[in-house]
Amino acid sequence: MTSPDAKADLLFYLQSARDALLWKLEELSEYDSRRPLTPTGTNLLGLVKHVASVELGYLGDTFGRPSGEHLPWVEEGAEDNADMWATADESREQIVGLYHRAWAHSDATIGALALDTVGRVPWWPSHRDQVTLHHAVVRVIADTHRHTGHADILRELIDGAVGMNKNNDSIPPGDAASWERHRNRVEQAAREADAGR
Repeated sequence: MTSPDAKADLLFYLQSARDALLWKLEELSEYDSRRPLTPTGTNLLGLVKHVASVELGYLGDTFGRPSGEHLPWVEEGAEDNADMWATADESREQIVGLYHRAWAHSDATIGALALDTVGRVPWWPSHRDQVTLHHAVVRVIADTHRHTGHADILRELIDGAVGMNKNNDSIPPGDAASWERHRNRVEQAAREADAGR
């Protein structure tokens, strides 16, 4: 039996998160793709902008492979959280295009280097700034899946769409009435548990 291709496994899970995250933007208005839906301003297009920046940093700059992309929102002196939302001047097409270019750049890095290649994360403290490519890819996968989960919740709040893509909602079947009954049962259990404390 041959060992599985570790790079292929990593790329599969990274790409599945990338695709799911971008699906969250499909068929939404400019407003819905950008509007903050949490008290900290979390929004769909901002999540895409953030993960594109993360990929270019961890799977580019860290391994001496700068992308050449101009990312003013991550430069020294940038406003806090500037990578987590899109300004009115930043189009959805620009941000999605940046994310696609980040994919290509990251995939080229993964393809070109051995997983045990050591890089240096420029924004980490110098006494602990070294990582292997394997570690960096796992970190990016975890970050992307985490933010895709955020996006899933945001999209559900907007129009009820959930899941990995329009053909795979990853939830048991049910109509609106059955989901309302389920939600009410969960709410009732929470109230009863709280009252019993």
